[in-house]
Amino acid sequence: MIPENPSDETKNLPITQWPEEDRPREKMIALGKKSLTNSELVAILLRTGIPGASAIQLAQQILSSSGNRLIDLARLEVSDLRAKGIGPAKAVAVMAALELGNRMLRENVESRETVLKDSKDLFHFFASRIADIDHEEFHAVYLNQRGKVSWYQRIAEGGLTETTVDMRRLFAPAVEHRAASLAVAHNHPSGELTPSRHDKELTRRIAEAGRILNVRLTDHIIVGITPAGRHDYFSFAENGLL
Repeated sequence: MIPENPSDETKNLPITQWPEEDRPREKMIALGKKSLTNSELVAILLRTGIPGASAIQLAQQILSSSGNRLIDLARLEVSDLRAKGIGPAKAVAVMAALELGNRMLRENVESRETVLKDSKDLFHFFASRIADIDHEEFHAVYLNQRGKVSWYQRIAEGGLTETTVDMRRLFAPAVEHRAASLAVAHNHPSGELTPSRHDKELTRRIAEAGRILNVRLTDHIIVGITPAGRHDYFSFAENGLL
């Protein structure tokens, strides 16, 4: 059986000098993509190492700096990897692959859930867009009578703990696209999903403005990444706060 990681005797050598069964590219060809560890997959993107570290070792350093969690690694920017001593080409390759994965998730959600029927649908819709952002953003989706998405828009972005929302900017697309209802969401970068007093007051104001304009607020979703590295959410509707 092929070991998950190369032996101590080979890991300091260039990958081209490793036994063929230990090389990530050859391992993928022989055993398939699911046989590779995260560090081996990242090493393929890096292609080569840097002085003093093979591609595998460099990949392990990159993953270790993010707690060995791809979710946290995806939150970084090219400049963050550059600050760790990684060249621009390698940093761009890693970030591009992670962004493609995130877009694939988003595309899959959109293809399955063009009609958003409940809070879980809304969570999946919003999570792929804002859960891994390192600052707060406030987004809205506008729905027709059947719950089908008619428009989607980022409304505001703020700091680490709070975002200011302009009601005129929030409801203008609802009027323009003749939405019957809307749902809003924002992220908590800390992963703590309990709504703040500001969150509750903002939700109350949105619901009140919606009643005046005859555009129902169906839910307010708070999304984030838990300490265990899992996407999760808090729903105002599910918790009886609408």
